[in-house]
Amino acid sequence: MSQQYDFLIVGTGLFGAVFAQQAREAGKSVLLLEARDHIGGNCHSEAHPGTNIIVHTYGTHIFHTNSREIWDYINRFTGFNRYQHRVLTTHRDRVYAMPINLGTINQFYGVNLRPSEVPAFLESKKGNIPNPANLEEKAISLIGEDLYGAFIKNYTIKQWGCDPRELPANIITRLPVRSSYHDSYFNDKYQGIPLEGYTPIFERMIEGIPVEMGVDFLAERDYWMSRARQVVYTGPIDRFFGYEHGRLNWRSVRFETELVDVEDYQGTSVMNYADIEVPFTRIHEPRHLHLEKEQTPGKTVIIREFSQVDNDRPYYPVNFAEDREKLAKYQEMATREGNILFGGRLAEYKYYDMHQVIGSALQKARKVLGGEDQTSV
Repeated sequence: MSQQYDFLIVGTGLFGAVFAQQAREAGKSVLLLEARDHIGGNCHSEAHPGTNIIVHTYGTHIFHTNSREIWDYINRFTGFNRYQHRVLTTHRDRVYAMPINLGTINQFYGVNLRPSEVPAFLESKKGNIPNPANLEEKAISLIGEDLYGAFIKNYTIKQWGCDPRELPANIITRLPVRSSYHDSYFNDKYQGIPLEGYTPIFERMIEGIPVEMGVDFLAERDYWMSRARQVVYTGPIDRFFGYEHGRLNWRSVRFETELVDVEDYQGTSVMNYADIEVPFTRIHEPRHLHLEKEQTPGKTVIIREFSQVDNDRPYYPVNFAEDREKLAKYQEMATREGNILFGGRLAEYKYYDMHQVIGSALQKARKVLGGEDQTSV
């Protein structure tokens, strides 16, 4: 007879790994299932063959948080370097700082504003949109049509595969606009890149926990559910319920990796491409994430990122109005699944950052395991 576990956890991404670590630390038995041939979900990293360059397999991941508790927790499993994320964007063969700041504005308009002059200047460029109803209207209400047209509109079309007027206004609020020359992408108190990459974090979190790789949980749901008293599911919530209310809209990404015989290809870790004529959204150059490391001289790795629809590899919830209606129905169905906990970006259909996934997993694990809920999400 097969062993029965306290918890069966579907997925070895951040939510699944954190929950598994907490359950094991509480003395519970845990079995992990993973559909891919590696652990770590979309945070997986590995050394590029023949180089000493650590590549983030699914795009650049920068860890950042204002929570000391979450920072202390993740530091149990890794050390971090002092990397500060700075993004540049190419528009009409010129390179600008992103997010939009005083340098971007002065360069784009050919002016020399001081910080105190920025609000009035942008106000003169904004449209009169008192109640922005979508991403385009919200962006124009914040920065005006010129900056929106140059840096946001076409990049958004490429990234999300639709007219920006179809997207909710709150997506643009993730992108700050600054009246200073401050160009660090994140303002969080704690940030950096794991010194050894992300995969060793997961190896340490789930050390000693059995993992079944290459397993499609839903293909043999009854069997796997019989193996545990409680299931933690981190896959797409619509797939779990057999798309009963229709598919939720997801965006996916495709990567093209190239080893280039130059020391430095673009001078930064991430370069965005805002123009619609360029088919990819950005180029990653991971050697810039680890300036503290000795990396292979005379060579660098670049990764072109293409946005696309791939229902087998969902990355980002699109969150159209129709999606929110479907999600409410799936969430109601989930409440009737007494021994199944849904968690993480895919199962909750939320655009979580890494620290938010960890916070959510800690909170839910402590609730289930009977501990005191102290984590801010």
